[in-house]
Amino acid sequence: MNRAPQRAAQPGLAAVSLGVRAGARELVRDLSVQFTPGEVVAILGRNGSGKTLTLHTLAGLRTAAGGEVLLDGAPLLQLKRRSVALRLGLLPQDLEDAFVTTALETVLIGRHPHLALWQWETAEDERLAREALAAVDMRDFAVRRTDTLSGGEQRRVAVAALLAQQPGIFLLDEPTNHLDPHHQLAVLGLFRALADQGRTVVTTLHDPTLAARFADRALLLFGDGRWSLGPVGAALTAATLSELYLAPMMELGHGGRRVFASA
Repeated sequence: MNRAPQRAAQPGLAAVSLGVRAGARELVRDLSVQFTPGEVVAILGRNGSGKTLTLHTLAGLRTAAGGEVLLDGAPLLQLKRRSVALRLGLLPQDLEDAFVTTALETVLIGRHPHLALWQWETAEDERLAREALAAVDMRDFAVRRTDTLSGGEQRRVAVAALLAQQPGIFLLDEPTNHLDPHHQLAVLGLFRALADQGRTVVTTLHDPTLAARFADRALLLFGDGRWSLGPVGAALTAATLSELYLAPMMELGHGGRRVFASA
């Protein structure tokens, strides 16, 4: 099992001997990893293996069963939520909006960590929100009510809200949910570009082919406490994925890329 240094020696997000449980089930045991600016880390595993719970623990939304999460060297749970939101943003797997708003108003929510209490959004905030909508091909949907949008369009608005938040660290839970193949590639390409500019991206994914294409490292969760971490070239193989998914997998080559499919 791979281990990282026991203390984060550099700015960014780190897990130190992290444990994740769901009731009596131990999902992740002693996870230690430093997430590095400039990289995309893909988290893969079967349904119920702890991908979402691990991501929520890294975001500070739930208490770890053991160990701790560090943000810039400080225990995450000791930091104020507004301070965390300025550095770290989470895209949940599914969003349930209690209120119907326009797409632009939804994206402007991403600017709230940057505003003082009771401060209204400025023209600059609106400019950044419209820029974020344009980045996900939703420029012309700014005044559309969210209850008139398709599932994929709502997902892209949620991505735009996260972009408008402008964190240095992005935690994405199945960002390709509800997206057609074109927009799956576009959204993952967008976060790949942000990582290339120095941001940190940690994302759960179901598709190992997408992980191989866009990620630098892969964190495999086996659902029984075991985990494996490494560069995608070494971590994602037919053998490791067959063990991970408890189903035979095969690797194909296409256009210089690696493609994984059920055998």
